[in-house]
Amino acid sequence: MGEPTIEGVIKEGNRLFTITTTPQPRSVYGEKIIHKKNKTLRAWNPYRSKLAAAILKKTQITFSKNNKILYLGAATGTTVSHLSDILTQGTVYAVEKSPFAMQKLLELSNQRNNIIPILSDADHPEKYQHIVPTVDIVYQDISQRNQLEIFIKNIENYLKKDGQGIMMIKARSINVTMDPNQVYQNMKQKIREQGYKITDYKKLDPYAKDHAVMVVTR
Repeated sequence: MGEPTIEGVIKEGNRLFTITTTPQPRSVYGEKIIHKKNKTLRAWNPYRSKLAAAILKKTQITFSKNNKILYLGAATGTTVSHLSDILTQGTVYAVEKSPFAMQKLLELSNQRNNIIPILSDADHPEKYQHIVPTVDIVYQDISQRNQLEIFIKNIENYLKKDGQGIMMIKARSINVTMDPNQVYQNMKQKIREQGYKITDYKKLDPYAKDHAVMVVTR
């Protein structure tokens, strides 16, 4: 299977960039902004964004510019900001439970109108059902032992039938004593037992130690 291409993402060797159409874009996390051939590019650091790492590892992930994405564990918006670049006609529903991180997300959403910050706990997806519609992608990047249960609950509530789930598995958050490879195998078995198909799986070394990405469909 070939390397996926994502509209709005440029790959040059081991470097990634997103094309931004945000007027007078500001650096979000210290990334370089480059003006090249009538385009404005933002460097996408795979050591700061596990999604960038997954793309560099040739994970079969697809995005369209009009996608709606439910992002669980948005933090201060590093990856969210790059998704905002890609989804020029779409929306990122960014769920984060930390008030400190939410302040950063709010500042980001003031510059980018396709980001909807939601201060809430992803473990209780019913609490934001008045905000989030059915989405094309559920994306999860959280550090909790029960991250799989949280992922499935949100998929069941919000993912459309032919949608895609993307989970960043943080092995040491799930079980600090177990070998990460065993954690990954356990997670794959559990997701299959729930009736989901795993369409791709990659370890994210060297960009993110003891992390893996799993892509699922119903």
